[in-house]
This record gives sequence, C-alpha cells and structure tokens, in this order.
Amino acid sequence: MPNTYTQIHIQTVFAVKYREAVIAPDWKEELYKYITGIIQKLRP
Repeated sequence: MPNTYTQIHIQTVFAVKYREAVIAPDWKEELYKYITGIIQKLRP
C-alpha cells in the first residue's frame, strides 16, 4: 500500500499601511537573522 506524503509551506508577508518602508536598511539584516533563529528553534 503506497504512503501519502504531505508538505505544508507557510509564507509570511510583512506589509505596513500605505506600503511605507519602516524596516531601516541598517538593521534589516539583523532582523531577518532574528526571525530565522526563531523559526529554526520551532522546528522539531
């Protein structure tokens, strides 16, 4: 009997009212590293 495999991909989009850029370029990379660290810790 064949197995069924399922994958779920979740995409998070950060947007603000009127599409104003509120993530400053000087701390943007650090913010992305922080978010990546949180996601990696949530994985089993």
